[in-house]
Amino acid sequence: MRDTGRVSQDPATGDAKRPLPISTKLGYGFGDLGFSITNTIIALFFSMFLTDVVGVRAKYAAIAVFLGRTWDYFNDPFVGYLSDRTRSRWGRRRPWLLFGAPPYALAFAMMWWKPPIASPIGLAAYYAVAYVLFDTATTALSTPYYALTPEITDDYDERTSLVSYRMAFSIAGSLIAFTTPLMIIGSMRPENSGRVFLMGIVYGVVAAAPMWVVFAKVRERPGHVDEEPPSLKESLKAAWKNAPFRFSATIYLLTWVSIDIVLASLLYFLKYRMNLESKSDLVSGTIFVVAFLSLPAWEWISRRWDKRVAFLVGISFWAVIQIVLVMIAPSWGLTAALVCAALGGVGVGAAHVLPWALIPDAVEWDEYHSGRRHEGMFYALVSLAQKVASSLAVPGALLILDATGYVPNSPTQSASAINGIRLLFGPTPAVLLVLALVCAWRYPLSREEHARIRAALEARKNAEREAAPTAP
Repeated sequence: MRDTGRVSQDPATGDAKRPLPISTKLGYGFGDLGFSITNTIIALFFSMFLTDVVGVRAKYAAIAVFLGRTWDYFNDPFVGYLSDRTRSRWGRRRPWLLFGAPPYALAFAMMWWKPPIASPIGLAAYYAVAYVLFDTATTALSTPYYALTPEITDDYDERTSLVSYRMAFSIAGSLIAFTTPLMIIGSMRPENSGRVFLMGIVYGVVAAAPMWVVFAKVRERPGHVDEEPPSLKESLKAAWKNAPFRFSATIYLLTWVSIDIVLASLLYFLKYRMNLESKSDLVSGTIFVVAFLSLPAWEWISRRWDKRVAFLVGISFWAVIQIVLVMIAPSWGLTAALVCAALGGVGVGAAHVLPWALIPDAVEWDEYHSGRRHEGMFYALVSLAQKVASSLAVPGALLILDATGYVPNSPTQSASAINGIRLLFGPTPAVLLVLALVCAWRYPLSREEHARIRAALEARKNAEREAAPTAP
């Protein structure tokens, strides 16, 4: 993430280029702190909150998560379409950040309240509704926020740098979410339900505040704000015909569903397989400290080689670590768990930066072939695809726990339940990561091809400006 401030040559146009100001990168990147905090807390604690604090069976928890996330099938493309068509004195994306933060904080807090409902079906219904409201509020912030990436800069390497800053805050948010909520909660047990709700209130407010920082520090480039908005049909058609977008969206999808499954099963693995519940914050913190420290290395590798090559190296390493985790035994102790966490953190760092850095380049491919830009819809569809997959993967993980005999809060679990936890935590993410590697191997947009497209777009715009009639 190092910025030298030196002017270099743009490979697309041959002109001098200057890096984005660090203040812009920091201001934009800071926004992901809030999303990371809430998403990580949900991924890490929500399943165990439902089973071990609220006391519902894993299959009812699966129903709540599935119903809650299913709503995202509809609201992501809708918000992307609306943000592409928003016109205001603040631009297209920034008004959503300004007005969407308070509902986001409130909805997150309500996910962690234990209502006075005795029926398992009633509890599942409440948490499904709470999840729907939270996901709606999240979409209203995240889709416009992510769509700012290609609107801040069109430079291939500067986008990687911008995403690296964002992911530095993302990993910092994950580290906060892994280590500090338990300071408020204590442990995930029924008697601590009030503390869990307090945690939801605190982190809802903390997570919403960065959106106002992004609003204050980041501006959209005027040329894109003034463009005529595309129709919904046109945007969907453009996404389908865009091969780099299809590949980058699939790579992102497989990588982040792997992360979802790892986070959903991590506490179960540490508590019931490794007997390290009291050290869960230390182990999970190690993952994200190493991931944070690895970010400059992954940015350097992507600049020296190519984003695709860097992804192949980093995710291959992480997939191997996930396979090794199948063999780890309780007798190996805390040291072995920390070593595996540190090695896995190297791959997690790559997963945070590189899939996101691929997506903005597809916007220029689209503009080159269609003459229009559809970044709001593109980011909405990426978010939608990830949420659709998670709406199946995370409830599926809970159903596996239930089917293998998992008993909430039991001091010991059956051998079949332990094996179910091992299956979820180790080989399942590894298989998804291998599929992501196959897609990355076939990814069609290289650094050189992207530079050629940008040069062609610049030449096209110059020709249009020269041909435009001058005002008398």
